[in-house]
Amino acid sequence: MKYYQSRIDRLKGTRLEDVYKKAQLVYTNIKKHTKRQPYIRSAYFKKSKIFFNYFWVHDKQKSRKQRTDRLLYFPCAIDLIKNSKLEPTVKINPNKPSEILYRFAGKTRDNKVFYIQIKEVKRSQRKYLMSIFPEK
Repeated sequence: MKYYQSRIDRLKGTRLEDVYKKAQLVYTNIKKHTKRQPYIRSAYFKKSKIFFNYFWVHDKQKSRKQRTDRLLYFPCAIDLIKNSKLEPTVKINPNKPSEILYRFAGKTRDNKVFYIQIKEVKRSQRKYLMSIFPEK
């Protein structure tokens, strides 16, 4: 599998509160660019919009440790979505055949591997950032 080499460092911190605040600062910068739903444009999907609706809901369902570990990679994931043109792993959602799941792989500046998952709803062609997670 090919990895996108991010030019951005992971967030620093070990406490969820610290990491969450820093991730929210990055997200606030994204939210400032629109009056409606926050989004970023993806290089792989020909500059189509990737929305964040499911990401924060999915994040809240995880344990404190997992949330901290995942949010550390938030700025790197944004960089990956904006700039990566590498081919992701694609599969149909086994629970909902009307959705396609894309999994992109990336490396941080200090060579830590992480993955992001984007969901596309076939009917509307809308894409949503679902999850960010480090390699096990």
